[in-house]
Amino acid sequence: MKVLRRLYDWVLSWAETPYGPFALFVLAFCEASFFPIPPDVLLIALAISAPARALWFAFLSSVGSLLGGIGGYLIGALLWQTLAWFFFSYIPGFNFEVFATVQEYFQRYDFLLVFAAGFTPIPYKVITIGAGVFGVNFLIFVVASLVSRSARFFLVAWLLKLYGPPIKVFIEKYFNWLAIAFVILLVGGFAAIGALK
Repeated sequence: MKVLRRLYDWVLSWAETPYGPFALFVLAFCEASFFPIPPDVLLIALAISAPARALWFAFLSSVGSLLGGIGGYLIGALLWQTLAWFFFSYIPGFNFEVFATVQEYFQRYDFLLVFAAGFTPIPYKVITIGAGVFGVNFLIFVVASLVSRSARFFLVAWLLKLYGPPIKVFIEKYFNWLAIAFVILLVGGFAAIGALK
């Protein structure tokens, strides 16, 4: 936990430099395949410091995360046999049981699984790499990633732009629960539509 806390503080420190937006892009890229700290941390700090640029920061996060997700997909599709030991040994969120479960869910819910991981606290990196390992349709993966990651980051940026610093505490405290509730409602909506057919 101490290591994660130091990483968290290090990520936040970029908000106080002129390189914050570039760091946000790189962080979003890396988090999609191996880095443990989500880009929301830096996105929130940057959006509070410059509310007028909040949507630009969300755009950087979205593009970086999408490209990082594609990188994760390629790791899974092309390099998994070589790198699996590294991820299972050193990257939080990766273990054999989780990966077996991911494979099972991909067979049934490819788009919804990628979307849920992109929008909620589910470790996105496990899904991006898993999508490549298990041969999820690449176009479905890209569309689900683009929609979910953009929705997540633009929602955070819009709330910060609209309400400013007071919303920061609310987002940090309740974002995970709100994201989970949103996905439950989304899945419930799809289930209801399926039931009507």
